[in-house]
Amino acid sequence: MTGMEQQEQIYPIGIQSFEKIRTTGCMYIDKTEYIWKMTRPGTTYFFLSRPRRFGKTLLLSTMQCYFEGRRDLFKGLAIDSLEKDWTPYPVLRFDMSIGKHLTKDALTRYLIDQLQPYEEQYGIVTDSPDTNIRLYRLIRTACEKTGRQVVVLIDEYDAPLLDVVHMTDQLEELRYTMRNFYSPLKACDPYLRFVFLTGITKFSQLSIFSELNNIKNISMLPGYAAICGITGEEMLTQMKPGIERLAVAKGWTTDRAVAELKAMYDGYHFTWPSPDIYNPYSLLNALSDSATSSYWFGSGTPTFIVELFRKYGLTVDNFRKKCYDFEFDAPTEH
Repeated sequence: MTGMEQQEQIYPIGIQSFEKIRTTGCMYIDKTEYIWKMTRPGTTYFFLSRPRRFGKTLLLSTMQCYFEGRRDLFKGLAIDSLEKDWTPYPVLRFDMSIGKHLTKDALTRYLIDQLQPYEEQYGIVTDSPDTNIRLYRLIRTACEKTGRQVVVLIDEYDAPLLDVVHMTDQLEELRYTMRNFYSPLKACDPYLRFVFLTGITKFSQLSIFSELNNIKNISMLPGYAAICGITGEEMLTQMKPGIERLAVAKGWTTDRAVAELKAMYDGYHFTWPSPDIYNPYSLLNALSDSATSSYWFGSGTPTFIVELFRKYGLTVDNFRKKCYDFEFDAPTEH
């Protein structure tokens, strides 16, 4: 980039579409080498857990464009020189993030609504209420009609369950509904090229994938520590103009601006060893506004955490000056 272009960096705040970022000139922190590494033959099923607003949806959007063979969007990125074939595959992408506060029947209707556009695309006519049968038929038909294995991407797999995790009876109903929907994934293995799921909780905690026991959980693997979020090195090398603007706006030196950003937004380490990971939502907002604020904390209501605190009788004082290896006790399967 020229100096002028660097000064005009556009930060993709709230933009979760890889295509939109790449076609509107927004800054993109290149994570495509991770995608290339994951998609080599050998493993089909992957799971990644990260906090909300940490780039999971953008990662899935990037995967979708890659598997659709849209090489034009990847020009100049790491994967452009790594991938030689760019074979397009049929992609089924399901977004569970808005399937919240639903009854069992409403959740079933929501899942059917997720399936219907793809069923229409592949000429499947059905009014079956059984989401597992419909997903199996969809995957098999997409493979047979295109002659290529299918890619399944599931965003926020656990969203329908998080708001009821403290309500044992309702949790059990919804968990059964979700487990039923996901159950064909193992049986569809011959038809599948790649399956990737994201969520906030570790998948074993919600006991959804008892049948799908071959998922590779990359959430805490050192090789994928920086697959989401922005590393300290990425910030210093690719976001320098924004750091300098922040320093000028605040009357700070550049070194102090870096130190303030680190104090506010660094501190995420998902494994060991791990680079310093900055919260991307907060960092992008801070550099866009040339200000520092609690952007991430103020962007949503942590209902899931609040309800867990109530369930276990915890208070903030319980956590002062202590370190916990904490996992909530979801009801086990029988």
